[in-house]
Amino acid sequence: MPHITITNDLPGIRGLMAHRRDTAAPLNHLANTLLREPASLSPGERELIAAYVSHLNSTPFCSGTHGAAAAAQLDGGQDTVEAVFAGPDSAPVAPRLRALLRIAAEVQQQARPVSDDAVAAARAEGAEDSDIHDTVLIAAAFCMYNRYVSCLATELPAEDSYYGEAAHRIVDQGYGTGYPQAGSRDTAPAAEALTT
Repeated sequence: MPHITITNDLPGIRGLMAHRRDTAAPLNHLANTLLREPASLSPGERELIAAYVSHLNSTPFCSGTHGAAAAAQLDGGQDTVEAVFAGPDSAPVAPRLRALLRIAAEVQQQARPVSDDAVAAARAEGAEDSDIHDTVLIAAAFCMYNRYVSCLATELPAEDSYYGEAAHRIVDQGYGTGYPQAGSRDTAPAAEALTT
């Protein structure tokens, strides 16, 4: 049961956003910029970084949603996501992404500089400054999103199909700047809420 009264039946961060509409737009804008706007890392790779950090933070709502979004956009689908959750070192991902996932794990562990070794390993696999920057920012932002969702004890979705539906919305529409209507499970395309 959530620690605060949420005036809708939406799970996870979607319920919080419908409850506090003033914070929904900037949080959605940040997620869309980090995960959907053009960048050297593909949207699927960036979703996988978000999902992996959420998994490390033991936040099932966020790891489930972003894992499904990553699976919908990456070769190997959900098997690749599960392999990364089990351990990126043996997961079937490109060496550059594997090295960036190690950087993301360091960011998740503690607010201190990422190790020189992790950065050097990523550069050796072809990572550029923009890849390292984006990985650190995604990992840091998802630590915040995960704590928002977990620390207020938000509800998990009741339906098993939730994560697949969320992935479909994310892939098709991205993260809008709006929020779901209070008490509604449906959103208009232009008002899609962050579904971490």
